[in-house]
Amino acid sequence: MADLSNIREHMEVIGADGAHVGTVDHVDGDRIKLIKADSGQGQHKGHHHYISGGLVAAVEGETVRLSANADVAVTLEEEA
Repeated sequence: MADLSNIREHMEVIGADGAHVGTVDHVDGDRIKLIKADSGQGQHKGHHHYISGGLVAAVEGETVRLSANADVAVTLEEEA
């Protein structure tokens, strides 16, 4: 797991494939809380989701890169 202390609010979270997963709201323990605007559609819309810190491969500039592709990472999100 990468050092989560380098993750800041408004950083972009991308999958290993470079696709957008979300935008950081803040780090909450060993998870990254994403902003509500990135919450998806249908029943997932309008509330926060979390990404496990264990999926973070690297923090590069203003980007958090995950070890999983975006389509896989969103299936692993936890709802708030």
